Amino acid sequence: MNLKGRHLLTLLDYSPEEIDFLLKLSKKLKEQKRLGITHKVLSDKNVVLLFQKDSTRTRCAFEVGALDLGMGVTYIGPTGSQMGKKESVKDTARVLGRMYDGIEFRGYLQSDVEMLAKYSGVPVWNGLTDQYHPTQILADLLTIWEKCGHLKGIRLTYFGDARNNMGNSLMIGCAKMGMHFTAAAPKDLWPHEKLVETCQHIAKTTGATITLTEDAELGAKDVDVLYTDVWVSMGEPKEVWQTRIERLHGYQVNSRLMKLAKPTAIFMHCLPAFHGLDTEVGQEIAKTFGELYPNVKMGSLEVTDEVIESKQSVVFDEAENRMHTIKAVMYATLGEPRV
Repeated sequence: MNLKGRHLLTLLDYSPEEIDFLLKLSKKLKEQKRLGITHKVLSDKNVVLLFQKDSTRTRCAFEVGALDLGMGVTYIGPTGSQMGKKESVKDTARVLGRMYDGIEFRGYLQSDVEMLAKYSGVPVWNGLTDQYHPTQILADLLTIWEKCGHLKGIRLTYFGDARNNMGNSLMIGCAKMGMHFTAAAPKDLWPHEKLVETCQHIAKTTGATITLTEDAELGAKDVDVLYTDVWVSMGEPKEVWQTRIERLHGYQVNSRLMKLAKPTAIFMHCLPAFHGLDTEVGQEIAKTFGELYPNVKMGSLEVTDEVIESKQSVVFDEAENRMHTIKAVMYATLGEPRV
C-alpha cells in the first residue's frame, strides 16, 4: 500500500483498503510508542500546522506525532498568518509548499484546504473544516476496532446535529468500513441529500447501511456505539445556544438512551464536551437556560455527566488515538511504511 504524496481532505477519497492500512499502521505505531521503541523515520522532514480554529487534541496530536517521527514542527495559530486577510490561500499554499514537506489545516472552509492541496505541491491534511473531520474519524474507527474487536457490521448512531462535520464524516467512515450508520436528529439537521446518496452508493459495495430518523430512542435501540458532539460549534455566536437547546435537548445521550443500546455498547464523543459545571460556558448556559431544562441546570447538554464518566465511555481512549492515527497519516503520506 503506497500512499506517499497523498492528501487527506476527506475519507471519500480513500478506499476501505487504504483506510484499513492506516488503521493497522496506527495500531503498530501505538504499540511501538507504548513499548518505548523509537520511530524517528522522518527526521529529514518539516511540517506546518495552520490553525484558524484553536484546538487541544488536534494540535497536540499533530505536534507529538510529528516529533515522534523525528520531524520539525511549526505552529501558526489563528492570529499568526495573513492567509485570507492580506494574502490569498493560493499564495499561502505556494509559499508554505516551498518551505515544508506537509501542511495541516484546521479552519472553516473546505475550499480552503482544497486550495492548499491544489497549489502547495506537498501533502495537505484536513485537521477540521466545517464540512469534514477525517482525522477524527480515523481515531474513532481505531477506538471501535480496539473496543469491539471489529468494524464490519458495527451499529453506530450519531445523536444531535447530523449536518455538521462530524455527522458527515461518521456517515462516510461507516459506509466505507461496512458499518451500520444511523443519524438521530431533527429532519432539517440530517446530512445533505447528495452526501447521503453518495454514502448509500458506497454502502452497497461494503455491506453498510444508512438510516436517518427523528426518533432518538429508535436510534439507540440495540446499537454498539452511541456518539454525539457539541450542539454549538466553534465560531458560532452565543445567540444560537437557545435555538439549539430547544431543538436538540431530546437527543441528549443520557442513561435512558444508554440502557436501550446493547449491554456492551460504548459511548463516544470527539470532545470537548459539556457535561457539568466545570467550564465557563457550561456555567453560563446552566444559569441562562437551567430553569427550562433540568439537565441543563446541571451543566449537561449533549451528554450527561453520568454517561461520560461511566465505564461505557471511551472518550479519552478516543482522544489518545487522535495522536496515533494522525501520526500514521503523516508517516504514510510522507514516507513508505509497511504493516
